[in-house]
Amino acid sequence: MALSNRPVAGLGLSLALLLAGALQAASLAWPVDLPPSLAWLGLVQGQALWLLQSLALASLVVFLRTSASWRVAAWRGWLFVTAWLAGTFGWLFTSMHTFGGLAAPLAVLAVITLAGLLALYYAVAAGVFRWLAPNHPVWAALVFAALWLLAELARGVLWTGFGWGAIGYAHLSGPLAGLLPWVGLYGVSFVAALLAAGLALGWLAALGARWGEAWRPVLLLGLLFLPSCLPDPQGGSAGTLDVTLLQGNIPQNEKFDSATGVLRALTWYGEQLQQNRSPLIITPETALPLLPEQLPDGYWQALQQRFAVGDQAALVGVPLGSFSAGYTNSVVGFKPGQAAPWQYDKHHLVPFGEFIPPFFRWFTDLMAIPLGDFNRGALPQPSFDWQGQRLAATICYENLFSEELAKQFLDKASAPTILFNVSNLGWFGDSLAMDQHLQIARLRALEFDRPFLLATNTGRTAIVDHRARITHAATPHTATALHGTVQGRTGVTPYAGWLARCGLWPLLLLALGLLLPAWWMRPDRMKLGL
Repeated sequence: MALSNRPVAGLGLSLALLLAGALQAASLAWPVDLPPSLAWLGLVQGQALWLLQSLALASLVVFLRTSASWRVAAWRGWLFVTAWLAGTFGWLFTSMHTFGGLAAPLAVLAVITLAGLLALYYAVAAGVFRWLAPNHPVWAALVFAALWLLAELARGVLWTGFGWGAIGYAHLSGPLAGLLPWVGLYGVSFVAALLAAGLALGWLAALGARWGEAWRPVLLLGLLFLPSCLPDPQGGSAGTLDVTLLQGNIPQNEKFDSATGVLRALTWYGEQLQQNRSPLIITPETALPLLPEQLPDGYWQALQQRFAVGDQAALVGVPLGSFSAGYTNSVVGFKPGQAAPWQYDKHHLVPFGEFIPPFFRWFTDLMAIPLGDFNRGALPQPSFDWQGQRLAATICYENLFSEELAKQFLDKASAPTILFNVSNLGWFGDSLAMDQHLQIARLRALEFDRPFLLATNTGRTAIVDHRARITHAATPHTATALHGTVQGRTGVTPYAGWLARCGLWPLLLLALGLLLPAWWMRPDRMKLGL
């Protein structure tokens, strides 16, 4: 009888792991817009996200700790993470199927395959945890957190990196948010994993009536109060700047059609750039979807003349380059008195979107999307100086990589006072991609103590202050000119300071520093006492 129940039990456990992974995906961004009368629920939303993430990850630790072997643990970890990641960036289906013309089964398979491949980092971490973690619950929690940190770093850095949906994003409004200007996203992810492991291991010890062990890992919950013990690392005010963020809402299926989307974009953005009286106007990524020489006669020259005199400036998303020299995804800045337009070229390119990895040309040929290889911009690139502010640019998912953005903070005197990102999330329809993208920008604001401006084609266009509060926001899927005032900031947070100089190495060394003793002392781990 016991043997006949094993397949059913195995299926139930697999479903539980998939459900826990899906819950972790749900914790990374709150997709529901509340009416003003219910705005007070915003605090509840933030707390719900980090609590949901903590419980989901704690359930994984329980499954890993009770695994029969490291192989079983690796399989369980892979299932959990595949569900988490597929649920996090499932909106890639829309870009590949709806706009790329890839058959729906193939698009689903592609999303699951990407999630499954990235989940291999965590599968290794899960297997090593089962093999390496000592019996002592506090030490075991530290080992789990170190392994989780290594997996997050591997996913976010290796093979160009795709750290979208790291668990630290769920803690933007939680008690750990105060750690962000000190240790950043990955540091908070480490602490979050440590807390989840402590909760799980304490529960297991209590379930086994090992009360002497149960209270020790639960004490790790005291880390929730750590941010309140740290001094506030905020800098000072750099003055204010009035801005207008343009959201053209050009349908993605028409964006590159010369008879519809291109004409509509050139008309709408052209009128806004010519008529808007804001001191600074910012358009989304590739708002002008043609090279300057492909624009209608006089269009580019009129833009240059428009901002050559007066007290206004503009930052315009446009592709640049030529067939012989190569192309760049760029932002061009116009302002009075400049010899040549300011230019920012995207550095961190999107695989399959802006460059095709080796051996994958066959895959991109299946889609009806004009994909090619773009040139990479330098790192770092100068900020755009305007009216006492220094604005640092990122394009699309570049705002994921704080270690690259931190290069702008090497010199405190020339550090940016405002961060801005231009994007086109129309590729992903009306999906969580917009909410997650805004969540990423808000977390960057806390890491660097800087306001963050988001100009997008379809949403979410917003102004975020240095406290990660959304002060102005455009309604998604509407053509909108969003006006607002932003306060620039001076100073450099501790995180920006050490990240600019050391990169992510301190976090890597922290993880290895916790794992090496565990590996070295594994044969007599029962003798360890903390």
